[in-house]
Amino acid sequence: MSTLFWLSEEQLERMKPHFPLSHGIPRVDDRRVLSGIIHVIRNGLRWCDAPVDYGPHKTLYNRFVRWSGLGVFDRIFSSLVAEEGPPDTLIIDATHLKAHRTAASPSKKGVLPRRIGRTKGGLNSKLHAVTDGKGRPIMMALSEGQMSDHLGAKLLYPAMPSAQTLIGDKGYDSDEFRAALKAKGIKPCIPPRSGRNNPATYSKALYKQRNLIERMFGKLKDWRRIATRYDRCAHTYFSAICIAATVIFWINQ
Repeated sequence: MSTLFWLSEEQLERMKPHFPLSHGIPRVDDRRVLSGIIHVIRNGLRWCDAPVDYGPHKTLYNRFVRWSGLGVFDRIFSSLVAEEGPPDTLIIDATHLKAHRTAASPSKKGVLPRRIGRTKGGLNSKLHAVTDGKGRPIMMALSEGQMSDHLGAKLLYPAMPSAQTLIGDKGYDSDEFRAALKAKGIKPCIPPRSGRNNPATYSKALYKQRNLIERMFGKLKDWRRIATRYDRCAHTYFSAICIAATVIFWINQ
């Protein structure tokens, strides 16, 4: 039985409206090339090790890098999320992603930030995410590994949709963040830090749903080029994360 990944025609049709227009020579088969890109990211392969069934590996790599620079994969993810409408419940958290030495080599002056930092665990990046009540990612942001969860929440807050409740752990317990959520009409379900003079109350029963975002991170990290970062450029690595989130949670429904 073949272990190769192939997008179905139905899945491809959901993504097609966001593909860039082809100019001049017709583009190589989209289904074959995108399936090859997904196969490489999911299995942690080098591009040169992509199975020949997907065509020349250089074509896969060039398409991935070019469309990443154009923001194609980000738009596909965002548009599929938008089709569902605003959720009632939001869950927020962050996770570290190990950076391989090939991604962490010194950058040249003047280039865009790579979003790689140093923590006790070594060089890594940090993925900040918000999911809906079903544990499906609806917002994501990439930062340096040493950035706190609270600062990461500030990256996500401006685009955060209105909802009834937001669930988060103690890392998000601050008066500033609670006030910002209430300004949007969102009720925080966040346990207070120890030592608070006036600790806020929260629903312990509702807080149990926070495991959904932990399971979401686990599913993303099953894709080997997500669990370990090999891409030097932050936008190409983030595009790989968007591809994984799209395939796992939004086109396999």
